[in-house]
Formats: sequence, structure tokens, C-alpha cells
Amino acid sequence: MKLYTYQTSAQSPDEIGVGYTEQPGKIWPLSCWGMAFADMNALIRSASPEQLAALRVPPEGKEPLRLDALVPRAPIPFPLQDVLCLGINYYDHLTEAGRFDRAAFGDRPRTIYFSKRVSEANWNGGVIPAYETLVDSLDYECELGVVIGRDAWQVRAEDAFDYVFGYTILNDVSARNLQTGHKQWYFGKSLDGHTPMGPCILTADEVASPPALGIRCRVNGETRQDSNTEYLMTGIAEIIAELTQGMTLKAGTIIATGTPAGVGMGMQPPCFLKNGDVVECEIDGIGILTNVIG
Repeated sequence: MKLYTYQTSAQSPDEIGVGYTEQPGKIWPLSCWGMAFADMNALIRSASPEQLAALRVPPEGKEPLRLDALVPRAPIPFPLQDVLCLGINYYDHLTEAGRFDRAAFGDRPRTIYFSKRVSEANWNGGVIPAYETLVDSLDYECELGVVIGRDAWQVRAEDAFDYVFGYTILNDVSARNLQTGHKQWYFGKSLDGHTPMGPCILTADEVASPPALGIRCRVNGETRQDSNTEYLMTGIAEIIAELTQGMTLKAGTIIATGTPAGVGMGMQPPCFLKNGDVVECEIDGIGILTNVIG
């Protein structure tokens, strides 16, 4: 199933709805099952296995809402903690990143982790701020986002997928001049509006473990990235196992697993985003996350 956060109007509160791959364009509010959660974080942390099982079947006799008539929100609008990110986690991206700036990106002796501050996640259809007086090299990074389903501590790699709630699409928008101009990437990755996420969370029971999903990004209709999540250098099980040896991953934690080749800084010459550009991030089974630069 697919879990959405939405509003019925621009001034209404966030609500959660359930959609199904075989019934595109439709969602059912949680109230159709007599359920209510404050937000997606509360659902992830508190929903019982029985409740989640009930949601996997459309409710009988209940009319769905049309997705295109609703106001989209990020599936988790307010992450409880910073998004955990992996840098340089596809081999082909390692090559292109090193070509752009070898001092900043050319060496990966071990997995690269960093965090991305998110005061509020951007959404499908949202505007990505250009910050033209601050940023001269705005870039896109289409990534598979992993949502942790229960608190994870000292997890073995063979058990890691038991802790995965689902998957989403995340565009790790990057201000390259800020990212490479500092000794760490935090500022260049964390500007407000630079974490679009969505359009939904696809629950883990819909996906093979590990997921081998086509991942693509288009800018103004031109395909820039086209790969598969099976090519991750450090896989999802290894990420969860390594981090949880000394770090608790709380339920609702979002992990952005890295981006494949084809980002703007990897083109020759580099081709960065500008006002009016339309960026589409797509992952098989999850959907398309579309944003415009403005």
C-alpha cells in the first residue's frame, strides 16, 4: 500500500490517506477504517500489526478521494530528526563527483554519512527555492529514502529489513558552492525547501529485500539519471547494521541512500538548475516526485 499525507484545502490540517498501486489516483482517509493518528510519525510508531494489515485492503462501501483534488504534502512533513544521508554511494557517481572536485569528492575509503536538516520537508509539486544570492550551483539528486519502522539498536545485517517500514523518493537538493566551500556538507545540503520528499511511502511488504528498483531523474523532460537501486555501494542492510552498532535509529527515521550518476555537477560542462526548471524524480513502484525551481 501507499501512504500519503495531504490536506483537503490549503488551510486544513494534515491528514493521512491510503492508496493502492492497482487503483491509481485514489486514496481513502484513515477514518474509513475508524483510525486516527496525529501524523505519519505517530502512525509509524503506534499502529499495531493488525491495524496495518487492515489498511492493506480497500474498505468496503467507502468512496475514495481523488488524489489530484487534494493538496499534496510530504509523507512525513516534519521529520523527528535530521535526515541521515549517504554520500557517493553509487560507483558511477563516485567517478563523476571526483571529476567535478577531486578534493571534495575523490576519495571514499569507507561509507560517507552526513545529515540534512529539515525544518519542513518539501512536497510533490512544491517550489524549490533557488536562493540566487547565496547559491550559484544548485543541483538535484534523486534518491531512495528508507523509512525505519521501529527503534533499531545493534541490528544484524540479516535482520535489518525487519526494521524497514517503507520507502519514499527524496531529492537531496544540493548547493554545490556551499557544499564544497566548507569542510563538511551540512550547510550546502540543509537550506529550507531543499528536501522534497514523496509523493508517498510505499510500505516494505510491496518491495523485495533488498529493493532493486529503477531510479530516474528528468530535468525539463530530459533524462539525466537512469539507474537501479541494486547498484548501491553500501546496501540498506549494511547501512542499518553499521549505524545501529552505536546509534539508535528511532522509528520514523529517514535514510537517503545516495544518488546515481547524472547530476548536474557531473555533466561536461556542469549544468546546474535555474529558475523555472522542472525536476522529476521517479522510482519504480513509488511514483514521481515533481518540483519546480523558483
